[in-house]
Amino acid sequence: MRYDLFSSRRNQTYTFSTARNDSSGMKPHTLTQNIGHADLSYLLYDGNGPTVIMLHATGFLPWLWHPIARKLSPSYRVLAPYLCSHREGDLVKGSIQWKLLAEDLTIFCERLHIEAPLMVGHSMGGTVATLTHTVFGVQSKGMVLIEPVFLPRRFYGLELSADDSYAAQAMRRKNSWRDTEDAREYLKSRNLFKNWDEEVLELYLRYGMQERKTGTLELVCSPKQEAALFTGARFYDPWPHLPEILCPVLVIEGEQSEVRNFIDFSKVAATFRHGHHTVVKDAGHLLPMERPEECADIISNFFDTIHRNITGQT
Repeated sequence: MRYDLFSSRRNQTYTFSTARNDSSGMKPHTLTQNIGHADLSYLLYDGNGPTVIMLHATGFLPWLWHPIARKLSPSYRVLAPYLCSHREGDLVKGSIQWKLLAEDLTIFCERLHIEAPLMVGHSMGGTVATLTHTVFGVQSKGMVLIEPVFLPRRFYGLELSADDSYAAQAMRRKNSWRDTEDAREYLKSRNLFKNWDEEVLELYLRYGMQERKTGTLELVCSPKQEAALFTGARFYDPWPHLPEILCPVLVIEGEQSEVRNFIDFSKVAATFRHGHHTVVKDAGHLLPMERPEECADIISNFFDTIHRNITGQT
């Protein structure tokens, strides 16, 4: 599919086969970058093309981008920062504001001399990418926002507590397993994980959990930390900034996502100057984890079109 990136908006529903195309075993470099007050960890996939920054959802981690980044990396240089652990917070000490994460990402780009990157953001990551561009001036060449959390405007500025639905869910999250097999069995029994791609689930088990001194496993991003990230969503309203973004933006949503009940993603796409919107059939809010091959194809096609337009290639 070719996108007319700077004129009409396109709405398209994608259906893909489940065939796999890659089993290269490629592993990224695991690095850290000091951003003044902390070290920000990130994955680096070497590539010969433009730089892509991939930003994960609340409570998750950059390794879950691996199947997608691996497919992009021959043609793109991919960086995936870990936004969960470099700032501490909980519902007592205070929320971790998403605007603050955007400021941290801006410093990250400055320290690594990254200018005009392409950006991919999922859920929280989509909002952080947007704020990085609009509030702090990291001018992206193009963005793919996968179910970005732009809340209804009445919610911004409200005081939140542990009773907030998503924060409350995070606080109740199970955080102890005997071993990896126990964790795997548990995750596969939960609706949140039941449709995950097998490789992505194994990546979550390997990198999203850590061993305690007792030998049991716990989440790398603790329930308290995740809850602090969820409540950080409502401190800054991004809606006034969306029309200011001049680069092409693709908004992707899952056909079965519960988030569609309170965020109209077609409206989000229409708010951008050069916004595009697509729906992935039979996918939920966590569609990068459920359908990584499909996401990789959509992202690659969109960014390839941008790159051709910039370089004048046909």
